[in-house]
Amino acid sequence: MWRGTLSFNKYISVAARATRQALKEEQRLAAERRAAVTLKVQHWENGKAGPSEWIVKPDAEQH
Repeated sequence: MWRGTLSFNKYISVAARATRQALKEEQRLAAERRAAVTLKVQHWENGKAGPSEWIVKPDAEQH
């Protein structure tokens, strides 16, 4: 049914948002915190780690 109008990723995103909105306040807040994304990259050369850099920094309130 969803395949004609939505990509799979969009379908999952809509379903996840609807599920989080249906939760009670405390569980909803915990689920929203888990949904946050951070990304850090570190280049390796000759078996040694180089400096790492944040692509998407974590928010202070996540930790």
